[in-house]
Amino acid sequence: MDQYDVVVIGGGPGGYVAAIRCAQLGLKTACVDDWINKQGEPALGGTCLNVGCIPSKALLDSSHHFHHIKHEAGDHGISASGVTIDVNKMVARKDKIVHMLTQGIAGLFRKNQVTWLQGRGRLGREKQVEVTASTDESAPKTVVQAGSIIIATGSVPVRIPPAPIDNNRIVDSTGALDFRETPRRLGVIGAGVIGLELGSVWKRLGSEVIILEALGEFLAPVDREIATIAHKTLKKQGLDIRLGARVTGTGTDSLQVTVNYEQNGEKQQINVDKLIVAVGRKPNTEGLGAAEAGLELDDRGFIHVDELCRTNLPDVYAVGDVVRGPMLAHKASEEGVAVAERIAGKHGHMNYDIIPWVIYTWPEIAWVGKTEQDLSNEGREFRTGTFPFAANGRARSMGDTTGIVKIIGDAATDRILGVHIIGPNASELIAESVLAMGFEGSTEDIALTIHAHPTLSEAMHEAALAVDNRTLHF
Repeated sequence: MDQYDVVVIGGGPGGYVAAIRCAQLGLKTACVDDWINKQGEPALGGTCLNVGCIPSKALLDSSHHFHHIKHEAGDHGISASGVTIDVNKMVARKDKIVHMLTQGIAGLFRKNQVTWLQGRGRLGREKQVEVTASTDESAPKTVVQAGSIIIATGSVPVRIPPAPIDNNRIVDSTGALDFRETPRRLGVIGAGVIGLELGSVWKRLGSEVIILEALGEFLAPVDREIATIAHKTLKKQGLDIRLGARVTGTGTDSLQVTVNYEQNGEKQQINVDKLIVAVGRKPNTEGLGAAEAGLELDDRGFIHVDELCRTNLPDVYAVGDVVRGPMLAHKASEEGVAVAERIAGKHGHMNYDIIPWVIYTWPEIAWVGKTEQDLSNEGREFRTGTFPFAANGRARSMGDTTGIVKIIGDAATDRILGVHIIGPNASELIAESVLAMGFEGSTEDIALTIHAHPTLSEAMHEAALAVDNRTLHF
């Protein structure tokens, strides 16, 4: 029986990063992963790299270029006619990017001497991990012994009975990445991050997109001021977002999907060519052998862990989407690093209060920390400062002026409590705020920081000045 200091179950952003860090710290490490890509080959990277973060961003960028050339390039004096999109070539480009990056992780494993055990991992007795080479339970199993185990098996899409996935007319987020032509009419169930991003891709390419959201509030976790701007902007772009719309059933034939839903107490019906089900994700703990091993799960299938990501089993840890907290790739990776360092006897650090969120629509939406509604509910006094991209020189030059930067500071100490952005490149701009909050910085710290001109980051500077009612350009 092979023995390892650490065995990681799962090769996604939490698992493969944890494995690499363990190996860097001198621990003999193996990573068990059973992902098979669309070419039928083993591939590391999990959902994020294979069918999530990376491929969706590739399609978002391709569709953004197409839309910009077709509808916005004229503002720059660029004339273009007969602009078309080759969907198959766009998807092929996405697949090439994914393949290159998954091969890159395999190369990093070789570089750091991480053993990749290709198969499905299952908890055994006394810190043993069973590795099955296929999903066939009767297939031969390999058993390895671990000093410590890190569970990082990620999450899977939630399925709902009214809209059963058939991988033809009704698809989940994975299927929505591989359409071979632009649907004339596209339905999306769920106006969360995934639904809005995928809806944006196909709207830009010419689909009529109808998004059905069961909740009556748009982007409930987002600061209300930002969410209001986002709702107005996305509707202006042509996304038909119907709130309080609960899907009750679907029917399919060779041509379309019929979607039945209730809204404001009335029964409604739409017909679409394709339907994407994007109602969230759930922890991927099925088949892990949790019950047999005595691993404690909650009623939703999440693995119970303490503040150090320790499970109830000795020397068994869990990170990423299978534990509490947001289902975000960067959260999983940082947990993986922190756990690796703890196993190696070091101090692994993880600050859950400053995890950034991003929605990759255009304009992008990004935030970190508390929203105004959070602070109001807590009864905490605060001050806010906002600055519109319409008053930012670089945004004007780019032709992307929709949105604002909003900074929230403690009324007494001026410590930054939250930063919320909707605007161009918000995903990149939010990093400054995360760093500032990590060092318990104040809004004045950002206000005193020199920002290059002309840049979008100047909007952050001006928003910080606005907290003290002293903006210079608005």
